[in-house]
Amino acid sequence: MEQLARIVTRTPLLTGTSVDAKREELRRYFHQTCDLYEALFDCLADDEAFYIRAEPLRHPLIFYFGHTAVFFINKLMLGRYVTERLDERLESMFAIGVDEMSWDDLDSAHYDWPTVAETRSYRQQVRQRVDEVISRMPLSLPITQDSPAWVVLMGIEHERIHLETSSVILRMLPLACLRQHPLWSPCPDAGPAPQNTLLAVAGDTLTLGKPAAANTYGWDNEYGRKTVEIQPFRVARYLVSNGEFLPFVEAGGYRRPELWSEEGARWLAYSKATMPRFWCRSKGEYYQRNLLQQVPLPHDWPVEVNYLEAKAFCNWKAQQTGTFVRLPTEAEWTLLRQRLDQDQPDWPRALGNVNLEHYASPCPVNRFEVAGIYDLLGNVWQWTETPIDGFPGFKVHPLYDDFSTPTFDGRHNVFKGGSWISTGNEATRYSRYAFRRHFFQHAGFRYVESDAGEVPVEPVNSYETDELVAQYLEFHYGAQYFGVANFPVACIRTLLELLPDVNRIRALDLGCSVGRASFELACTFEQVDGIDFSARFIQHGFQLKESGQTRYTIPIEGELVEFRETSLADLGYDGLEHRVNFVQGDACNLKPGFTGYDLIFCGNLIDRLYDPALFLGQVHERLNDDGYLVLTSPYTWLAQYTPKEKWLGGIKINGENVTTLDGLKHTLGRRFELVGVLDIPFVIRETRRKFQHTIAEMTIWKLKR
Repeated sequence: MEQLARIVTRTPLLTGTSVDAKREELRRYFHQTCDLYEALFDCLADDEAFYIRAEPLRHPLIFYFGHTAVFFINKLMLGRYVTERLDERLESMFAIGVDEMSWDDLDSAHYDWPTVAETRSYRQQVRQRVDEVISRMPLSLPITQDSPAWVVLMGIEHERIHLETSSVILRMLPLACLRQHPLWSPCPDAGPAPQNTLLAVAGDTLTLGKPAAANTYGWDNEYGRKTVEIQPFRVARYLVSNGEFLPFVEAGGYRRPELWSEEGARWLAYSKATMPRFWCRSKGEYYQRNLLQQVPLPHDWPVEVNYLEAKAFCNWKAQQTGTFVRLPTEAEWTLLRQRLDQDQPDWPRALGNVNLEHYASPCPVNRFEVAGIYDLLGNVWQWTETPIDGFPGFKVHPLYDDFSTPTFDGRHNVFKGGSWISTGNEATRYSRYAFRRHFFQHAGFRYVESDAGEVPVEPVNSYETDELVAQYLEFHYGAQYFGVANFPVACIRTLLELLPDVNRIRALDLGCSVGRASFELACTFEQVDGIDFSARFIQHGFQLKESGQTRYTIPIEGELVEFRETSLADLGYDGLEHRVNFVQGDACNLKPGFTGYDLIFCGNLIDRLYDPALFLGQVHERLNDDGYLVLTSPYTWLAQYTPKEKWLGGIKINGENVTTLDGLKHTLGRRFELVGVLDIPFVIRETRRKFQHTIAEMTIWKLKR
């Protein structure tokens, strides 16, 4: 490993005292990363091996050989740090991979791949171009996310990710396509599997997320803060070894559907798997395929499986022990990781088989111990029960807005800790990666045992992409446009200014949509009920109440989108969530319990009801004495919402024009006094260059004594 150690470097600090020294450090890190990456591809026996598609869910290796170089140019172009492309054809062909595809959604497109020589030449051109960028780019310390140096680091750490993913593909190629290489020597040791035991871990409260002031490069999903309370649990001292996993295989674990999740059963039906992907059986003996060799199964090395297999093993283990066995959550793993104070790049030497500081393969699971637990980091990635999500405060980097967000879908689980080939950012404390649960990486697992019969995982707060819902989220929680105030906020503040005598105990926000007016009312009222007919809309108000944040995408143009996030704290509503209750309901058929209100606000609701007169004829029953009903609407009557015969206005009766205000006076006049009429403008954003500018009429009605 000495030759390899001379190539590998640890991720640089963003801080320093000398700009010139930092510039040279970045230059070395860039070139050493390229050297290391190309050394992996030197393991291919000939050019033909570059074009074999060993894994149907991924491109052949020629793609990855060119992809990481193209990434530099595409990001530097996007950031306008370079102005000319090197090769438009390659920079298009090598731009996007297929790593996140499902097993039943295979890509069959034909690619006219370039030659290996052409790709090598392109990589050399990129080296020269990026070296020039490093030499001339403005640089100040510390390096921040808006610095061109950050983009260079982005390209470097991206290549280090693909160092690992490409090594997995090499591992799937026939051995005849590979040749031995002195830089990639495996661990020479193997023996019997150690007996796994459990260690009690006390509960604790900790905060997840990489601090904004951290002095190493980080991907977007690492940042933000989330405080989690962890209950006591018991954890396996060792990663699950091949030897510990073997009885599950021999007990027919892959043929017992009751051990597998529904998703796992579908994957089994597709894959026909009977054992881990890197195992094989010949003449009654098990073997393991490593990077460049096939060896007798090393029983004391960690088993390498996907999440679905790990979960099935836990279910089998639970049957054997009569206890509740599962994978750790991300928070539980982080609690364990805190036993190790050191982190890359500061450690003298890695206290685990990581960062290529020990072996070019896994090693025995009883080799690296800290505070009674082995392999707190390294050897193989460790699957968790946690679907990946952004922490509160998550923000995408504008030059790589799709690094994490496509994985925030509840189908990608976090794994932590890194593997033997995880280098740079991947080998740091806060690194946070996720794959679909059926995917293979150099990944294994350890299990935990707890007294609780369920997995303590919060629901994924994914990005709302439904066009209409996202549009209303932006309408309620987004930016102001053209100097027009936020509509729900303007409505509530205006009506409260006009109604200083209203009792401020209970309010009803009827037709609350995604909930902004409900939270605004809660600033003044002791209890607010937000009711809407649409579960799609109201779930975001509920999500804000429960988790304190919500996310959505809004279109820029065509298929380009922007990612937005809002939180109760940012909106000034932190601490008010206990005052708000969101319920799905029909305004024309409310449950009897929704009564006793001092104020009922109906924002742009009346022209979206199937029977507005029915609603208005009953609404007084929901109000306290001296209560107020406030309606806003632009009166855009449409037959798709309200049958024309039930429109309150915008019609002719006996040849005379009848406006909606006329209809409201006629319908409400017997029980309500009209005390105010005024206009409230609003703007709805459709795209970056298309907006709706509308004027709603607000009418304020006081219940007659």
